[in-house]
Amino acid sequence: MSTVVSRPPVANPDDALAHFGRRLSFETDCSDVHYALTQETADFVLLDVRTSALYAAGHVPGSINLPTRMIGTARLAEYPADTLFVVYCAGPHCNGANRAAIKLAELGRPVKEMIGGLTGWIDEGLGLARS
Repeated sequence: MSTVVSRPPVANPDDALAHFGRRLSFETDCSDVHYALTQETADFVLLDVRTSALYAAGHVPGSINLPTRMIGTARLAEYPADTLFVVYCAGPHCNGANRAAIKLAELGRPVKEMIGGLTGWIDEGLGLARS
């Protein structure tokens, strides 16, 4: 007898490896970003793509505010072409990070999304900075 979990066909291990590996090429999580920012030398630029007012009210320490509508060639010129950008917005209910990731990719820039966004950061018990 099977359950609602096991009734749909289960992917074979090779397909699962390809799927989950591919997902990690597009996203990272709050804990990994926090660890990289506090315990390692970050090899990415963390972008908060919300409005400047929301950023000022609370943001991930070490992030730079660059609202999606401001992402463009001129603003990105200060970064080497191979700079990895990690984007986040308010949280799972917000598609701002996806919109920003699309703009960055259209400009030929490497990009990942910090899944969970600010909501995920707070849920992990990580502190906010204010400006």
